[in-house]
Amino acid sequence: MPSISSPNEKQQAQKYKSQTSIMYKREPEKRIFVNRSMKLDKIQFFGFDMDYTLAVYKSPRMESEAFSLVLERLIYIGYPKEIRNFKYDPAFVVRGLWFDTMYGNLLKVDGFGNILVAAHGLVFLTGAEIENFYPNKFIQLSDRRIYVLNTLFNLPETNLIALLVDFFDKSDEYQLTQDKTGLRHGDAIMSYKSIFQDIRGAVDFVHGADADLKKKVIANIADFVEKDLRISKLLVQLRVSGRKTFLLTNSEYEYTKAVMTFLLGDKWRDFFDIIIVDARKPLWFGEGTVFREVNTETGALKIGIPIGPLRSGAVYSGGSCEAFRRLVKAKGRDVLYIGDHIFGDVLRSKKTRGWKTFLIVPELNRELAVWTGKRDLFDQLRELEAKMADLYKNLDADTRGNSEMKNILEPTLKSIREVTIQMDNEYSVFGSLFRSGSRTTFFASQVERYADLYASSCFNLVYYPTFYFFRAAMSLMPHESTVQQTAALPPDQAEQIAKHGNDVRDLSQRMVKGPTFCFEEDDEGGEGSGQGSTPNNTARPDTGGESETDNEEIKEDGHQRLNSRDVIVPKTSFVESGN
Repeated sequence: MPSISSPNEKQQAQKYKSQTSIMYKREPEKRIFVNRSMKLDKIQFFGFDMDYTLAVYKSPRMESEAFSLVLERLIYIGYPKEIRNFKYDPAFVVRGLWFDTMYGNLLKVDGFGNILVAAHGLVFLTGAEIENFYPNKFIQLSDRRIYVLNTLFNLPETNLIALLVDFFDKSDEYQLTQDKTGLRHGDAIMSYKSIFQDIRGAVDFVHGADADLKKKVIANIADFVEKDLRISKLLVQLRVSGRKTFLLTNSEYEYTKAVMTFLLGDKWRDFFDIIIVDARKPLWFGEGTVFREVNTETGALKIGIPIGPLRSGAVYSGGSCEAFRRLVKAKGRDVLYIGDHIFGDVLRSKKTRGWKTFLIVPELNRELAVWTGKRDLFDQLRELEAKMADLYKNLDADTRGNSEMKNILEPTLKSIREVTIQMDNEYSVFGSLFRSGSRTTFFASQVERYADLYASSCFNLVYYPTFYFFRAAMSLMPHESTVQQTAALPPDQAEQIAKHGNDVRDLSQRMVKGPTFCFEEDDEGGEGSGQGSTPNNTARPDTGGESETDNEEIKEDGHQRLNSRDVIVPKTSFVESGN
């Protein structure tokens, strides 16, 4: 007969339970967030991008300089000198916006393509105006029309697009064309698409190897690049633990050398087992380019293609992921690649090569500061959602909608809109990178799908042991997140569930021949091979490789053309509906 615990023992047990149920978490700014579980001790190769990953540029200093140089380039090719008065405004921009090159609109969309916010120049569009351009407030992602401004390097041009569209729209010398796709000036028509193409060309020119931006950075590197002492600590920790480290960057050798020397000293190459410059990602993850070794004295490329083992301390140029895999014997599940570019670094390495991915999102610290510091706004939104649920509580299909019901509901809906605007204004003019009110953005959906881990800095790895198990939190669907587990079931359903559970357990015991496993924790089965870690749960061979129908085309500028499967359902929002 089981013993009966005393009241004191029960109190002690309850106290212990309450103490142990509180999960330890590091400070928010030091944390790494997990979309898919990962065991660090299974990772043999740690790869790093350089720009905005190991080399953190000072903001808004870097963006302001790029902005000014792009302006000068546009003036050089014929744009009015008046635009020289434009100033970069960090409060305006946010990553992840779509630019509609047909109508000249900046769009903030969710993972489905539903438009959350839209602006033409420096003017936000009303709901009615959005519907005039986009029926149902929806737009498909098309490479011929939509350009996704996803990178940190896109921030200056995002601001410049809005300023130029606004400038020409307000100029008395230009009139809007009848189809609203551009402006007429005398006998000439300047489309919004041509304005964008000019901006893109100027941006590419400014970021070129021989252009002024990189020369200015090299000449005044301390003014542009943050020096973080954690960089050497991280790289040493990884190598001491027996892991291989590699640098994979699109920057050319001389620029890479200048930046890495500033960060790590003259012996910077000793911190990496493999160094690859001029990678041309995301092309590097596909067909690649010619693979050559770099003469570290002159910066010139050596003749011939390396075929032997890659030498530590040497620097290589170009190549491809397939060549890299053959030369270093790296399987996809053994590699963790860390970068800031959702398409060039994370999406492509995940989809085509099965690499584990770690996305760097510097804006995350600001997002977390608002999330914690402006909690009252989020609480207000939850309360309003609960109020809406309460208003609908006693209504069903027999209830007729009328002006009286509309008058009851409209004040609460208006309050929800007002609180959402207040929340957005805490981040930027376009709001949060990850959401608009309770709805998550396209950028957020891509992070959820393709980034196994994400954090504000790659240096957050120093706060975790090299054998750490990053375990993803349980993802709840709406029927799970909005239904309390304490909700009572009808007696007949409770009996059916109990009987069904017993039947399933009996059958499972007869079927099992050995210890069962969870994909999340079995490296060879699910989480390692990609079956549990790739977003669509499709197992892939170690070489990566996709079917011909699943490949994406790559533009010449390195941006990706997405197919329909790249737009996915975001996770449940933080606001729980009461109905």
